[in-house]
Amino acid sequence: MHTQDSTEAGDKQVVLSVRGIRKRIKGKWIIEDVNFEVREGEIFGFLGPNGAGKTTTIRMLVDLIKPTAGEIILCGHNVQREPEQALRYVGSIVENPEVYPYLTGWENLEHFARMMPDVGQDRIREVVAIVGMDKRIHDKVKTYSLGMRQRLGIAQALLGRPRLLILDEPTNGLDPKGIKELREFVRMLADQGMSLFISSHLLSEIQLMCDRVAILSHGKVLAVGDVDELVGGAEPYVVWQLDDPEKGKGCLAGVPGLQFAEAGIRLPDESQLAALPGAIVTTLPAEQVPVAVRLLVEAGIGVLAVQKMMPTLEELFLNMTEGEGIA
Repeated sequence: MHTQDSTEAGDKQVVLSVRGIRKRIKGKWIIEDVNFEVREGEIFGFLGPNGAGKTTTIRMLVDLIKPTAGEIILCGHNVQREPEQALRYVGSIVENPEVYPYLTGWENLEHFARMMPDVGQDRIREVVAIVGMDKRIHDKVKTYSLGMRQRLGIAQALLGRPRLLILDEPTNGLDPKGIKELREFVRMLADQGMSLFISSHLLSEIQLMCDRVAILSHGKVLAVGDVDELVGGAEPYVVWQLDDPEKGKGCLAGVPGLQFAEAGIRLPDESQLAALPGAIVTTLPAEQVPVAVRLLVEAGIGVLAVQKMMPTLEELFLNMTEGEGIA
């Protein structure tokens, strides 16, 4: 596990580079030595519980507050020294989209387009099509669902043709259908070459949505890496379904390297696990599984099923933070 993003970007250009960022507020360090990179066309997750420092970091990325130390480079420009040049490459929604409910969606976009150079009616039509709002764009925003407001906010963030789109907790308040639509939309933007930086405290969403992730706790980055790599680096669980669970547990206790999982672990498919009454969850090196099966059979215990399950990012996070809560 590495705490800094030292991975080579390969042939993909680095769009955002965060180097040694620290922030002190009222004598207290809120952010401590945060490092990561976001590459062209990738969806980068910024994961951590509420209060970990995600929004404070994002505010520094878009120059709303200044870091105490470190530097932020956006498309080759230092955000602190060249904010205008750097921020022209960024679109962002920090916390809630700022929209005017008494105006139509189109009027909102016209209002924001006036503040930008070279953004006219054609670009407004383009972003409306991108976010799929053609049918509702001339309705008053106060009639929009939360998902529709989120789309309008993203349309606004896209007006300036950014190379990086920053979304802070974008799934907050959305129903499952809205979350699925957002996930598909985000992937479509990435496939077109845009980079996306998405902060969330919802591990399941980050795991489904993102290519790489930085895990943040108490203002410090615990790990940066591919989602699959971070999960794949964790030891899998072996789930046993036996015809005599009590006797089987006693037999398994004698297998070298086997450990019984503690209560309260989280697996990707909890419903599947719940459907296995009496299932025994263990950790065990792969080469020891046949040994365990043989011992069970020799003891006259019927092995109904054996399956491997990878832990979720949530389980990984709990291991890293020694149990700090996260939804």
